Amino acid sequence: MKFDIATLGEILIDFTESGKSEAGMRLFEQNPGGAVANVVCAAAKLGKKTSFIGKIGDDMHGVFLRDTLEKAGVDTSGMVIGKDVFTTLAFVSLSENGERTFSFARKPGADTQLSISEVNRQILQNTAIFHIGSLSMTDEPSRSATFYAVTEAKKAGAIISYDPNYRPSLWKSREQAIDQMRSILSQVDIIKISDEETELLTGMQHPEDAAAELIRMGIFCVAITLGKNGALVCTKDGMARVPSFKTKVVDTTGAGDSFWGAFLYCLLESGLQPSGLKLENVIEFARFGNAAASICVGKRGAIPAMPGLDEAKKLLGSI
Repeated sequence: MKFDIATLGEILIDFTESGKSEAGMRLFEQNPGGAVANVVCAAAKLGKKTSFIGKIGDDMHGVFLRDTLEKAGVDTSGMVIGKDVFTTLAFVSLSENGERTFSFARKPGADTQLSISEVNRQILQNTAIFHIGSLSMTDEPSRSATFYAVTEAKKAGAIISYDPNYRPSLWKSREQAIDQMRSILSQVDIIKISDEETELLTGMQHPEDAAAELIRMGIFCVAITLGKNGALVCTKDGMARVPSFKTKVVDTTGAGDSFWGAFLYCLLESGLQPSGLKLENVIEFARFGNAAASICVGKRGAIPAMPGLDEAKKLLGSI
């Protein structure tokens, strides 16, 4: 089978804060999550053929996650069930404006235990885009599995997409995070980072400076998400800020992943290779990505909040 987008990395449960019990105790709602899983679900809901490579535990949460991907239309033939590890959990506290604080149960979590021998090479050799994050690089054996997968996918001609998605508590130190997150950049064709990650990836705080540096490193297309201010996009012929759509924010979980899934959808629809992208192309891609993200943040959870193609196009058409 041929895939439009395949990914390798984390899939987990986001236990999102959801009010209080009668006894005054905090309640948490079970939501499927994991940045790379969110991206392929976002693209699948827009109509693309996607596949996920990763590891879950042999437990109720793992079954729930596999079923969630399949319901979203994502191929799960690359998912591995670990008999001796538990599915990774993240407890998510939400502020009044929808911003998140994370607490992870991942010592180790199943997502970190994917080994090279468990990686489905057939998927890597049959995908147009291969997408990764950095959370699969925090620990072995998943770190080695990630580098192996990128090498195999690139060898087969796939476009390499990267979203580092920094979570401080999952790294031994900030220095280790910087070293590992930057180690893959030479293999990357297109990248999405948040404005909080610019210094980690490039040593530069300002988004425009960071974008220019990533292009100088040889990456063809850079998108930096700026929260309520939309996104900055950059190619070799220039950069531009693309404003967001006004919306009532309920939960920002998955916003950047929804943006990137929609962005990759547009890249595939264009038929262009990253090396041929012009600024006008990526401005258009980012506008569609901003529309998808604005719909996502108006609902709770990540994967359940991803819009379908008609919903995203309707929002764009109403502007």
